[in-house]
Amino acid sequence: MQLSFSKKEKQKKPKKSEKVKVTTIGKRKKLVIFLWILLLSSLSFGIYKNFTAIDQHTTHEIEKIETSMIDTHTMESFTKNFVKDYYTWENESEALEERVENLKGYLTEELQTLNADMIREDIPTRSSVNEIDIWSITEETEVTYSVVFSVEQRITEDDEDPTLTYSTYRIVLYQDEQKNLVVIQNPVLWHEPKKSDYAPEQVESNGTINATTEQEVTAFLETFFSSYPTATEQELTYYVKNKALPAIEKDYTFSELINPVFQEQGNQVKVWVTVRYLDEITKAMQLSQYELTLEKDTNWIIVE
Repeated sequence: MQLSFSKKEKQKKPKKSEKVKVTTIGKRKKLVIFLWILLLSSLSFGIYKNFTAIDQHTTHEIEKIETSMIDTHTMESFTKNFVKDYYTWENESEALEERVENLKGYLTEELQTLNADMIREDIPTRSSVNEIDIWSITEETEVTYSVVFSVEQRITEDDEDPTLTYSTYRIVLYQDEQKNLVVIQNPVLWHEPKKSDYAPEQVESNGTINATTEQEVTAFLETFFSSYPTATEQELTYYVKNKALPAIEKDYTFSELINPVFQEQGNQVKVWVTVRYLDEITKAMQLSQYELTLEKDTNWIIVE
C-alpha cells in the first residue's frame, strides 16, 4: 500500500540566534567620571595643603618666641675695669706709661694707637674715678654689644679744690666664642636716662563697702601691722593665708595707716594702703605701700 501526500512537508527554518545585549558607556559618562575623579583629587590635595600650612605656621611661631640669654655680668665687670683705667691718670710720665700699658688689656690695636695722645705728658690735671653706673647692655649683632655707662670723675688741677664731673658714654664690645671681650669703639658721649613723667592712676574707694565692714577691716589692719614687723612665720598664719606676706623680723614701731582705699570684689575686700613705721635703728620713718586682698572666714585674713 502506498502512502501519498497531497502537500509537501514544510521544512522548519532554523531560528535566528538571539543577540547578547552589550552595555556601552557613552562619551558623556566617561567625561563625568573623569571630572569626579579630578574633583576628589583636588579636594584631597587642598586638605593636605591646609594641614601642612597649619603645621608650618605653628612651627614658625614656636621658633619666633625662642629667646637667647645674654650673660651681662662679664660685660659689666669688663666695662667697669676699663672705665676705671681709661678715666684715671696722673700728670707724671711713669703713671701715664702705666695707664697706656693697662689699656692694652681692653682696646684693639687700632684704638690703642688712636688713644696714644689722649693724655699728654704735660697735662695739668689728675683724675680719679669715684663712681661707675652701667645703664644698659644691648646686643647689636651676634658678637657685638653696646654698653651705656656713666662715670663720675674727681678732677684735680694744681692746688685747686677738686671738681666732680659726671658724664654718660656709649662703647661697643666684641665677644668671641671663648667669651673674651675687647673694646672696638671708643667712648662716645651719650644721653643719660632721665626721670619718666609717668604717673600711675590713683585708686579711689567706689562706695561698694559699707561703713561696718570698713571699720572691721581697718581695725584688723591696725592690729596686724602693729605685730607684723616682729611676727614669726607661725604667728603670721593667724593673719595671712598661703604666705601672702613674708616674715620680716625688723625693729619697726607701727605709727598709722595712711589713706586706706577699700573696694568690695565679690566675697573679698581689696585694700590699698600706706603704712607708716618708725625704724628704731635709723630713727627714720619707713613708709611701706601695700595692695592686699582680704577674706572673712571666722575672722578677717589676708589672702593675697
